[in-house]
Amino acid sequence: MDSAGDQREQRIDKLAALCAKGIDPYPARFSRSHSVDEALRGFESLEGESEPPTVRTAGRIMSIRVMGKASFAHIMDASGRIQIYLRRDVVGEQAYEFFRKSFDLGDFIGVEGQLFRTRTGEVTINALSFQMLAKTLRPLPEKWHGLRDAEKRYRQRYLDLLVNEPVRRVFVLRTRMVSAIRRFLDQRGFLEVETPVLQPIYGGAAARPFETHHHALDTDLYLRISDELYLKRLIIGGLDRVYEIGHDFRNEGISAKHYPEFTQVEIYQAYADYEDIMRLVEELWCDVAVEMLGTAQLAYQGHCVDLTPPWARVSMRDAIVEATGVDIGAYTELTPLQHRADELDVELDAKPTWGKQVDEMFSEYVEPKLIQPTFITDYPVDVSPLAKRRPDAPSLVERFEFFVGGLECGNAFSELNDPLDQRERFEMQRRQLTAGDEEAHPMDEDWITALEYGMPPTGGLGFGIDRMAMLFTDNSSIREVILFPALRPKPKA
Repeated sequence: MDSAGDQREQRIDKLAALCAKGIDPYPARFSRSHSVDEALRGFESLEGESEPPTVRTAGRIMSIRVMGKASFAHIMDASGRIQIYLRRDVVGEQAYEFFRKSFDLGDFIGVEGQLFRTRTGEVTINALSFQMLAKTLRPLPEKWHGLRDAEKRYRQRYLDLLVNEPVRRVFVLRTRMVSAIRRFLDQRGFLEVETPVLQPIYGGAAARPFETHHHALDTDLYLRISDELYLKRLIIGGLDRVYEIGHDFRNEGISAKHYPEFTQVEIYQAYADYEDIMRLVEELWCDVAVEMLGTAQLAYQGHCVDLTPPWARVSMRDAIVEATGVDIGAYTELTPLQHRADELDVELDAKPTWGKQVDEMFSEYVEPKLIQPTFITDYPVDVSPLAKRRPDAPSLVERFEFFVGGLECGNAFSELNDPLDQRERFEMQRRQLTAGDEEAHPMDEDWITALEYGMPPTGGLGFGIDRMAMLFTDNSSIREVILFPALRPKPKA
């Protein structure tokens, strides 16, 4: 078999021969009457009528079987595959030889012809004429042996999509999933908005940002880590229900569950609290699953996950007690809690606070076991600088995270709308930032100023589209649901 390099040289020679004959191998247009799927469905509806339907369609050649006086090929567009049949006595000897000698796998072809069903039952286009639409210079990967290496699949996702049908299905479902989320929110009176990606002060989450410089303004800016503080400004401005679907950026590590550039939907509703947002989450996830998959049950990594409301609600304290036997309510100071965490072989945070240590214990012992949808409530205030305190337990906040399939999927709370309390929280975060905690929230005077104009009681939510797509497509790696994940540069030869 010729190497890919040899095949490329042969195709370049064919390209040159076409140009020498005055044939444009890259014409600007081809007018289709039908997509492949439309042609197939149209034939099914008209089959049996006296005159077979004529169609003009186009696609990439995925297989060729050249014989003496007739040839078969399969072409593919975004909607499906169809067989084409070329006979020398129909298209003419010159055209038939042009097809035999000039077309290769991967080339794009436009075909006009009549639909019929072969003796084996396959709907086929009996070509009356055809046209080259694009000559490919590199051979496609072999169907069974070509594109298995994960890194190559990510670097050349276009080939991955071409030859791996399950990959195409993943990204089609992901796109439709986002559309379903929009429909759900739009039908409930939420307004989709856009907020800045480049921000003078990053905020709304605990994360290290990416930095850049705006030359025209001569100022440093940050890629947003969250949309939260701008969306809440819109609540202050009188837009009672808003949401945004967009990219956020966190300058952190890469793993099967984490990626520095990710897609998130953030939702804010005035005159609501975190209990209202829990019900919104349950309804949204269940409705989208039923629309996408036809069922509220997900098959994920060997588990059957049921999204049917109501979901379990468990406090963080109870979840840790059940998993470890440690009652964090009995260890209200950091040092004793760290001793217990050390006994459990829990990683000790480099810049510890009581809340961070609790969160480490939860992540280690509880999170992986939360397969069925679960709301974990009552987070420590020192890891929740933007959430409202619980009136009956001021060291905790009205916050929940929800977990599905062992994945943390989203974060929500009753939004802190007391500007004096907010300033105090930011001061606490600033002390942590000064002490070396790169993920601490910076002081944001502009946000406090906005809050001083008054924000009504508000419930807010953010959840990751990428992890939702992982669950809905049964993928354990986040890179399988991101079209073009970033990779380390290739080593120089």
